[in-house]
Amino acid sequence: MGWMGDTVDSIKSIQIRQLLSQGVSLGMIVTSALIIWKALMCFTGSESPVVVVLSGSMEPGFKRGDILFLHMSNDPIRTGEIVVFNVDVHERQETGDVEVLTKGDNNYGDDRLLYAQGQLWLQRHHIMGRAVGFLPYVGWVTIIMTEKPIIKYILIGALGLLVITSKD
Repeated sequence: MGWMGDTVDSIKSIQIRQLLSQGVSLGMIVTSALIIWKALMCFTGSESPVVVVLSGSMEPGFKRGDILFLHMSNDPIRTGEIVVFNVDVHERQETGDVEVLTKGDNNYGDDRLLYAQGQLWLQRHHIMGRAVGFLPYVGWVTIIMTEKPIIKYILIGALGLLVITSKD
């Protein structure tokens, strides 16, 4: 019958109990991942405790595809610290906070082109965290799946077939 015929037969023979078991297992995996993410957010004080470097602007310190671990504290941001920022489009308000101007090591000029239109400085609420550690190259998985979505769909399909055809 071949591989495809065996796969179709396997899908047809799935018992309701097995399907429910796999659904509960998937739910537990997703829930565990969310709990870990929220715990990291609480522990680091950052809304995004783990980020992937998406461009070469931070070279030579960090390369595209590196994963950065962030931590945010109430300490003032000092010159030379590596910070990750998220610019939202809001009207500027006077807060009395120290304003920050960022520049990637590999860029000729500052990062004002990345800020919201008309924004010249970052305030503390724009800073997601300070880089406290990194894993080189591990973030390439995320970059590849973002830039080539077909790979993501193939991977999800293969994992789905693996789950469906696995026997308990």
